Amino acid sequence: MTGYPIPPAQQHLRRLSCLMVCLTVLLVIVLLLYSWPIFRSMFMGPGGQPRPVAPRGDLMAFEKTTTAIFKSASPSVAFITTETERINPWSRRITEVPQGSGSGFIWDDQGHVVTNYHVIREASRAHVILHDQSSYDATVVGYSANHDLAVLKINVPLGVTLVPIPIGTSHDLQVGQSAFAIGNPFGLDQTLTTGIISALNRTITGESGRPIEDVIQTDAAINPGNSGGPLLDSAGRLIGVNTAIYSPSGSWSGIGFAIPVDTANRVIPEIIQTGKYRPGRIGIRYREPESRSLLSAKKLQGLAIEAIVPNTPAEKAGLAGFSQSPDGSTVLGDVITAINGHPVKSGNDLFTQMDHIHPGDSLTLTLWKDGVTRSVTFNAD
Repeated sequence: MTGYPIPPAQQHLRRLSCLMVCLTVLLVIVLLLYSWPIFRSMFMGPGGQPRPVAPRGDLMAFEKTTTAIFKSASPSVAFITTETERINPWSRRITEVPQGSGSGFIWDDQGHVVTNYHVIREASRAHVILHDQSSYDATVVGYSANHDLAVLKINVPLGVTLVPIPIGTSHDLQVGQSAFAIGNPFGLDQTLTTGIISALNRTITGESGRPIEDVIQTDAAINPGNSGGPLLDSAGRLIGVNTAIYSPSGSWSGIGFAIPVDTANRVIPEIIQTGKYRPGRIGIRYREPESRSLLSAKKLQGLAIEAIVPNTPAEKAGLAGFSQSPDGSTVLGDVITAINGHPVKSGNDLFTQMDHIHPGDSLTLTLWKDGVTRSVTFNAD
């Protein structure tokens, strides 16, 4: 049986299609053969083997310093978690729920751990996790809200050696020197950040509303969870306690603050001994708005004493507060203008100066009264 002959035009179209298919297949084969060595070298290395490792060379000097600081200081840094009590309004059952976390550091080999007061504020329980992930229940020894400092105590088993952090100084710091912060930002423990000391002698407001003076400003990253951790110098010594950041947006903006170690080294030993920090007192009362109003009328600067506390150094020294004139107006008594030569213009100035004076220390008040300036020296209570 014979079929119909294929027209020449159709035969040519079939041959052309066949040729195109063959060329396409050939092109794909060529591309695969060309590309295979590239893919093989990317993933397997030459000859199907891992790529050779390029020589690293030695670390740079600043890298050696940074790694050495971390290795030395990290055993002294702690991760602190807290819990607070909640009462079920229906069952009246008390449960403890996580409150927050922060950082801290080992102060001595007796198990005292330092952190910020705001880390443990309102907490019913605290836990300290050391660098080896060992966890201990902690008791609160005491705190100073005025300085945002707190001391915890942990009891470690026999054979466990605590590594107290080396203590430095802050009065001799210089802007531009290196600063290293170790802490637990966002719960990520043993995190190191580096930077410089950006400024000195800053003032921030403590948890009590009182100013904290001589604060260190740094651009080493400090984030939530870093609070209470150490700020170190290039010798690995404690120079500050990381406390706060300045951030209008709520995110890290390159400005962090640390309580100077000189303040911590003055406050913490007394907290350990007595559970609190109490500076010297002179025994006066004042109302700052009224003081400011009365003094501005006389174009004076100082702090007007409203009243004298009985049986205090101020009473024994003969200081006087407000009195009333026959027409019922307030008459100024003594106005404090300086303490130990440092000007006093407000209650915060008074607090700052008295914060450095211990009970029993001698101090000199410069006083104004009825147009006469005098000095009185006595011991603080």
